[in-house]
Amino acid sequence: MIATTKQSLMKEVEQVQPAAESWTPQQALSWAFDTFGKDVAIASAFGVEGMVLIDLASKLTPKFRLFSIDTDFLFPETYALMEKVDQRYGIQIEKVYSKLSPAEQEKEYGPALWSHNPDQCCYLRKVEPQKRKIAELNAWVAAIRRDQTSNRASAKRVEWDTKFDIVKINPMVDWTSNQVWQYVRDHDVPYNVLHDRNYPSIGCTHCTRAVQPGEDPRSGRWANFGKTECGLHLKDAQEPLVQLPPPIKYGDI
Repeated sequence: MIATTKQSLMKEVEQVQPAAESWTPQQALSWAFDTFGKDVAIASAFGVEGMVLIDLASKLTPKFRLFSIDTDFLFPETYALMEKVDQRYGIQIEKVYSKLSPAEQEKEYGPALWSHNPDQCCYLRKVEPQKRKIAELNAWVAAIRRDQTSNRASAKRVEWDTKFDIVKINPMVDWTSNQVWQYVRDHDVPYNVLHDRNYPSIGCTHCTRAVQPGEDPRSGRWANFGKTECGLHLKDAQEPLVQLPPPIKYGDI
């Protein structure tokens, strides 16, 4: 286990980053587990990439930390998949929630916040909860790929996460969608059945729709908003909502 000051963690990233670019996902996960022990966790929304990452990790160690941001607006199929993960891998998912229940959010910020300010809704239900969870850790692991969005194109396999001030490991960063699905077929990895219904990227029920033929795989997320990221993988300078506006006190009207 390395020292846990911010400076020492940043130095560790700087030292391993060049070599890490040639690592396999298994090597990146092994390094993360060996280096950080219980102070590293995989974050997952249980998309197909996330399921592959969980399967890869399970073959390296029977016990690893896995957390998920439960927005309270996930699809029933996603919750069903979480139960499958518990059963197949014997992992207790550390679920993290917004400080506001859906009813409290509606009272404070008005109805259907996602329909007119999805950045703010994502901040309340995903980014802020993740900040709280990551405060417990020295590193986190994500299943992002460079070819998913323009923001992710510059991601490194091991990098310093400037948003959360923590080490971030992206084991599958150079994989393609074809590689992901080939792994699923080869290893019989469970996945969200919505993928078979033209949902290549799955988030909350209110902000996710099926993708039509010829559309970008992420066009089903926050449709009509020109938004492709919830904010978890944006750098500080790209934060879509740096400061929350004052809540609308609907309950006082």
